[in-house]
Amino acid sequence: MTTRQELDDRYGRARRPLRRRAFWIMVAAVAAASVLGLSWLTFANSLDDVGFDETGYEVVDERTVRLTFQATPPSGATFACALQALDEEFGVVGWRVVEYPGSETVTRTFAETIPTVGLATTGTVHSCWAT
Repeated sequence: MTTRQELDDRYGRARRPLRRRAFWIMVAAVAAASVLGLSWLTFANSLDDVGFDETGYEVVDERTVRLTFQATPPSGATFACALQALDEEFGVVGWRVVEYPGSETVTRTFAETIPTVGLATTGTVHSCWAT
């Protein structure tokens, strides 16, 4: 009966624990670097986020919608919001981009008027961003 050592010698197999260990160390280092990189990207992107909550709307007439909302921009940052008015089939019938100056107040409340080209059924905040 042949032993494991004889088979390893015959077929040129040798134990290389150092290579195996180095491989797994490299895999762990690449995984750790990837996690750190993605974490940093997520954190850096969230610094400029502007949160918003719609608090109400009023269809004033066939050509006007009044929208109220709260925005939470980064402290002191100027920001802009895109506001839209939608009809009953969710088509955009009014659009307005409004820029706001920076302030130290964390959450601010706004009331804006959106002109429309037809009868709207709702007003919403499409998006907000830091400028």
